[in-house]
Amino acid sequence: MGVIDVSVLALFVSTFFFVSITPGMCMTLALTLGMSIGVRRTVWMMIGELAGVAVGAVCTVLGIAALMLQYPAVFQVFKYCGGAYLAWLGIRMWRDRGGMVMAAPEDRDGSAPLPQRRALVLQGFVTAVANPKGWAFFIALLPPFIDDQRPLLPQLAVLIAIILLLETLCMLIYASGGRTLSGLLRRGENVRLVNRIAGTLMLGVGAWLAFG
Repeated sequence: MGVIDVSVLALFVSTFFFVSITPGMCMTLALTLGMSIGVRRTVWMMIGELAGVAVGAVCTVLGIAALMLQYPAVFQVFKYCGGAYLAWLGIRMWRDRGGMVMAAPEDRDGSAPLPQRRALVLQGFVTAVANPKGWAFFIALLPPFIDDQRPLLPQLAVLIAIILLLETLCMLIYASGGRTLSGLLRRGENVRLVNRIAGTLMLGVGAWLAFG
């Protein structure tokens, strides 16, 4: 007997792929960063986001999510702080004041500031953990795939591995799309436009996170 039935596994993969590929905060963030700093640099944000997703999945199964729902005020404060941070980044991008802005071709001398890896990891983690819709999906969709007649840890390990794989695939798709879009728009005078589009998207993600 395997850890999970093949039929259940197939249903789980199709369900969570649909959930992951649907536009949301994390995918919009991947699109935005792919547009402004490129896919390779965006991978650091993905690492933080995947860590946040893993934390959410484990907490859901262990019942910690239910405890968080009992104290929504703490969760709201975390959401507002995360949203304010993303909005601040969006304003910096919109105003071309560093952080995650794209340098114009004539200014590409290696001195253009890029976000630190630690900041990108934190950004992805906060966005994933403070995403209420992510918790809702985990609470609603993950427990039904857990068989209480089988060992919990092996099942959880397999399901989380699948979730992280699907999330990685979808974020790479969105980040690559953002990179392609920036390449089409990046023509000297259009660099500022790309930065402002990315900044506006970042502001939207921040507002979504805080008030969604």
